[in-house]
Amino acid sequence: MRVRRLDHILLAMPAGRESDARKFYQGILGIPEAMKPPDLAARGGCWFEDGELKIHLGVEKTFVPARKAHPAFIVDDLAGLTAALIKAGYPVSHDVPLEGYHRIFVDDPFGNRIELMEVKAPPPQGS
Repeated sequence: MRVRRLDHILLAMPAGRESDARKFYQGILGIPEAMKPPDLAARGGCWFEDGELKIHLGVEKTFVPARKAHPAFIVDDLAGLTAALIKAGYPVSHDVPLEGYHRIFVDDPFGNRIELMEVKAPPPQGS
């Protein structure tokens, strides 16, 4: 037996802030909202899914944001996404360079750390 793949990631959020989650994850990051099964919808939170990318936000009564542990998402047009985040009032930060990637960090509306990464284009082949 072995682990074969990641199904989804669950991030915690405080109760009653689903509209903030939608504005960030769907509105800015562009991940469509998925309907939660009725039995789980009663718990609050929301799910965002696009193909194999699945981010679920669940309500935690004693919510504390994840400040170190974080998901890292591969994105297209990191510069454009960075501009959209800043325009929406989300400060971004940088860390040491990571070979092969451009990357930033941003906190979601609840303070959970999110890493956004864009694969660097390969250098042009010789002239």
